[in-house]
Amino acid sequence: MDFRDRHIVVTGGAGALGTAVVSALIEAGAICHVPCHDEAEATRFRLRGHKQIVLTVTGNLADEAAVERLYQGVASLWASIHIAGGFAGGPLRETSVATIRQQIDMNLISCMLCCRAAVKAMTAAGSDAGGRIVNVAARAALEWRSGAGMVAYTASKTAVAALTAALAEEVAKDGILVNAVAPSIMDTPANRQAMPKADYALWPKVEEVAATIAFLASPDNRVTRGAIVPVYGKS
Repeated sequence: MDFRDRHIVVTGGAGALGTAVVSALIEAGAICHVPCHDEAEATRFRLRGHKQIVLTVTGNLADEAAVERLYQGVASLWASIHIAGGFAGGPLRETSVATIRQQIDMNLISCMLCCRAAVKAMTAAGSDAGGRIVNVAARAALEWRSGAGMVAYTASKTAVAALTAALAEEVAKDGILVNAVAPSIMDTPANRQAMPKADYALWPKVEEVAATIAFLASPDNRVTRGAIVPVYGKS
């Protein structure tokens, strides 16, 4: 895949999956715009010094003004990949309204605002260049019953899947292809620490999930839109 000179926003780009995605994209020639929540996150990002990385401290991506500032700073946007989000588990009866709203903000509102800003940027001044949007849902967004014990998270990620399918239809004629991936539990240091007795060999590797995201965001993807692609590995 050839991403030479293409500008791509990757939210959550400093995380485990995000770093794998950014690594694949810059290797293929992309210029990646990576928003970080704060200076500490920006400092931890191991690719921060790369010449094809544009790192910004953006703040909360559920904030409309912050998202608008981010996308106004990107020239000739080709793709926008939305990995940023968060997880909260626990039975619904023990879940506070604050946690429910947090999950909606972190997973749905941030994604929706970034999608909106990306569409505006890709269609600015009557541009017909098109573009690509890739969201990150979750296995529970496709298999609702598996979301027992994490209902707020499941509902917010299911909404991301619905957003993806509806927006894909809305902007298809603009040449913008919108898709999502739905990972199962991925093999990350944090997940290993949280589940020390799990069989890690069954979990998809972040590099494998990143490869699927990179294809969906690439010019090589000419026809796939509205897909919520399972990336489960052997799990």
